[in-house]
Amino acid sequence: MPIIIHLDMMLARRKMKSKDLAARIGITEANLSLLKQGHVKGVRFETLAAICAALECQPGDLLEYRPGSGGSVRA
Repeated sequence: MPIIIHLDMMLARRKMKSKDLAARIGITEANLSLLKQGHVKGVRFETLAAICAALECQPGDLLEYRPGSGGSVRA
């Protein structure tokens, strides 16, 4: 997939554990793990906003578009 998720990196920078973030934003640890691994087809803006608020970051700190990384892009 051409979208790369940098959630692990941001968690490490903020010295926060995945389970703490999951509890703080109200999603399961399993769903957060899937997001961290890039095994999701989408993420709600509400969830992205909650992650950004909890980690004090911008969406661009978490997501990167890397062309040619496989997968197809649909409009």
